Amino acid sequence: MNPLDVLRDSFRFTQRNLGAIVQLCLPLVIFEALLQQVLNHVVGPDAFPGYSVVVGLLVYPLYTGALILFLDARTRGESPRTKDVWAMALTLWPRFALLTAMSTLLILLGLSLYFLPGLWLMVVLAFAEYLLVLRGMPALEAMKESFRLSRGHFWLILVCLLCVMTPLWLLKGASVAAYPTPAPLLGLFLDSAHSFLQLFTSVVLFRLFMLIGGDADAR
Repeated sequence: MNPLDVLRDSFRFTQRNLGAIVQLCLPLVIFEALLQQVLNHVVGPDAFPGYSVVVGLLVYPLYTGALILFLDARTRGESPRTKDVWAMALTLWPRFALLTAMSTLLILLGLSLYFLPGLWLMVVLAFAEYLLVLRGMPALEAMKESFRLSRGHFWLILVCLLCVMTPLWLLKGASVAAYPTPAPLLGLFLDSAHSFLQLFTSVVLFRLFMLIGGDADAR
């Protein structure tokens, strides 16, 4: 498997299905950004960052779960209705929120330990969401299985992640530098755009999951 092939396939898929992905995920992404703005207005921008994480736990599992379900359906040639995908994602929310909380806590702890442990955890937990959504695993079991699946593929996953995330991190830094205290409407636009662009990471990881998970099942 070549990282460039994975990225190219993911980009082509996103191009072909961009309209459906926008319709499926963008309303929830904007809602999340709006909640973050309301929270910042109520508690202040310098409040405990855990509040922001809680908002993410409320909405992130919904649009990410919906996207994963959509990706799986499209690879099988199906075109599910948006409301049906949202309904399925809602049933997954409790387990997905638990997985997100556990993964976020571990990654943040790892990043605080000289960055590299956090990066390692991002890689080895990369498939946990897909295992939970597509194979019905509980959160802890999905994390363990993701560890197993990523074994032997660490550098491939890392390169793919960095190829997607590095430009997004730079773009986020540039927007913060250019607009340190943006007007509410501009801030809503910037936050929504950044979160929506990050969804491409889920498309790339889904492609990797199909390749690596399929090989593991074949063995």
